[in-house]
Amino acid sequence: MDLNRATILGRLTRDPELKTTPTGRNVCTFSVATGRVWTDQAGNKQEKTEFHNVVVWGKLAEIAGKYLTKGRRVYMEGRIETRNWVGTQDNVKHYRTEIIADNMIMLDAPRGAAGNEQGGNDLSPAPTEEPAEEVIKVEDIPF
Repeated sequence: MDLNRATILGRLTRDPELKTTPTGRNVCTFSVATGRVWTDQAGNKQEKTEFHNVVVWGKLAEIAGKYLTKGRRVYMEGRIETRNWVGTQDNVKHYRTEIIADNMIMLDAPRGAAGNEQGGNDLSPAPTEEPAEEVIKVEDIPF
């Protein structure tokens, strides 16, 4: 038996792109950064960041497109797939490895949500004179 399972916990590096296929199916793409910190043999602190391409389909794509934004922490589960294509302009074969996610947990409050107590990592926008947007509670998300 084989197993192809990916689990990541990180921050979105860009806002998600939500699209609809010609058959009417929703697809959402975004990138998640994960960091690793360790001490090398010389005792020096080392850091490395990996960037993961994530693709979400169906109802979960709609939710991701609506609620996720750049900088949000997210937990993703899915499988790893690599697709390839030949470039039309350069006639070179290209590869892209992606996590096709089937489970998502949003780990912090949306920007500007009440009760966002992240201290120095507060991602809420600067105050404006416009009326505040409706606060989205995790309990209200339909999954």
